[in-house]
Amino acid sequence: MIRQPIITVLGHVDHGKTSLLDAIRSSRVAAREAGSITQHIGATEIPIDSIKKISGELIKKFGFSLKIPGLLVIDTPGHEAFTNLRQRGGSIADLAILVIDVMQGLQPQTIEAINILKINKVPFIIAMNKIDSLPFYESKEGSFIENINNQEKSVKEKLDEKLYIIVGKIFEHGFQSERFDRCEFGKQIPIVPCSAKTKEGLPEILTLLSGLSQKYLEKKLEIDDKEENGKAVVLEAKEEKGLGKTIDVILYKGKIKVNDDFIVLGKNGIIKTKIRALLQPKPLQEMMDTKEKFSTVKEVYASTGVKISAPKLEEVLVGSTLIITEKKEDEKELETEAKKSFFSTDKKGLIIKADAIGSLEAITELFKKEEIPIKKAEIGNINRKDIMEAATIACEDPYLGVIIGFNVNVDKDAEKEAMEREIMIFNQKIIYKIIEEYTEWANKSKKIEKDKNLSCLVLPVKFQILKGKIFRNNKPAIIGVKIEEGRLKDGWKVINEKGEIIGKITGMQSEGEKLKEAKKGDEIAISIDDGNVGKNLFEGEKLYSCIPTKQYCELNKYLDEFNEAERKLLEEIKIKRNN
Repeated sequence: MIRQPIITVLGHVDHGKTSLLDAIRSSRVAAREAGSITQHIGATEIPIDSIKKISGELIKKFGFSLKIPGLLVIDTPGHEAFTNLRQRGGSIADLAILVIDVMQGLQPQTIEAINILKINKVPFIIAMNKIDSLPFYESKEGSFIENINNQEKSVKEKLDEKLYIIVGKIFEHGFQSERFDRCEFGKQIPIVPCSAKTKEGLPEILTLLSGLSQKYLEKKLEIDDKEENGKAVVLEAKEEKGLGKTIDVILYKGKIKVNDDFIVLGKNGIIKTKIRALLQPKPLQEMMDTKEKFSTVKEVYASTGVKISAPKLEEVLVGSTLIITEKKEDEKELETEAKKSFFSTDKKGLIIKADAIGSLEAITELFKKEEIPIKKAEIGNINRKDIMEAATIACEDPYLGVIIGFNVNVDKDAEKEAMEREIMIFNQKIIYKIIEEYTEWANKSKKIEKDKNLSCLVLPVKFQILKGKIFRNNKPAIIGVKIEEGRLKDGWKVINEKGEIIGKITGMQSEGEKLKEAKKGDEIAISIDDGNVGKNLFEGEKLYSCIPTKQYCELNKYLDEFNEAERKLLEEIKIKRNN
């Protein structure tokens, strides 16, 4: 038996994810003769007959032989919904549609979506949306292949220009891509030019989703509904009038039926309970005739979305795997999942709090990818205990002693404690913005600290006394010099070639203007308090900054800040001072 593939939609904000989903859902109008499109909990089922009706000859053209019963399209678009479609080792999503605005190309959330798909090893197609916004492009409902032939040559060229900009950017992220009708399936990501507004390209999108699922994912889609115990993922937990707390799940394996025992993760560990009722939305017409939104069913098979009513669901965690329990090993699987999702270590690192398991895993994976250590990852609001832990870490490393929050609240006492202890809290509703904000803050803070530390150190400098530029012989000696390497600062001591201390710089000027520092190539006048021309200062002589011995260890920490010549000069000065 082959189940229908689970499809999800990702992309940058305002690139048309919801519009494209609406266009797919509303394709019932075009397919009304071939069978209705069924609304499930959290998903829309598009039967294969409807797809064949919409796609027409395209399925034959691409040589796809379809055996799948249809497509199950997840209703909620975006990263957050996708991260909750999780299972051990990846995602329950079989295929994804990455929506990209033809005019805007790849944006930050597009790149984040690509990374999330890459981490979860989910294949995807690209919907190059909003082609109706291309100047002079006449978009209309139906097949893109048919419509493109009616466009002016210059418009076709403009479309290709936009498409190949996207192809280039996608390549930068490790994927080859091409327009679907020129694409080598299996090696290149197919790009479908489309318009959610006019529904152009929709037949091609449905054809590719169906055909590629059938061709490359057939083994993954095979299920044994008689032997396999049901597995689902919790998409949402909410109160329903007359039912109490319910959970919306996507069943991706086996079957579930009324009175089945199941386990699911809760805030305080594994919850064991029994299915009281399975509910599906009533067809639109029936919902208009009655106040009841749901109808009950006795059992459901993968893949489908269903609402479960059961006791003890108050603390269920969104994103948790739900397993129909038949043996003790099932509990061990969920325990392993819990240990992987929530952890606390003795290492110093970030403290991460999130609203759901999927988003928590996604954030921890992305921080790990950036090689940023994590001390603790948990579900729940940011509390005072989190701030105290972060404060302890901050004593050792101020850049790791911070709180990362995703879609969570900050307790009032935690907020007060964070202000008093100056602990940073990064709390966002968009994953990429959290990482972006944190790295930007950390880099900026590190630079401020580095610049502050470097300002207290004597840096390697070499300069030469210019001939004919002796302005005063002593008390203090005033001489003209040229900076050959490094940056010279007022107040530093200087040494000669032999490493002997000549004196301290007590002033710097250029054309009558006082200076605090001078850079390579500058010609300036300096005064040296103990300098004496003819005794310890000579025309044409090279002088160096006098670096205190105890500062070499500190300077070695910042070697990356120096160029090759400055690094060599640092060693040269060290040798002179040790002689």
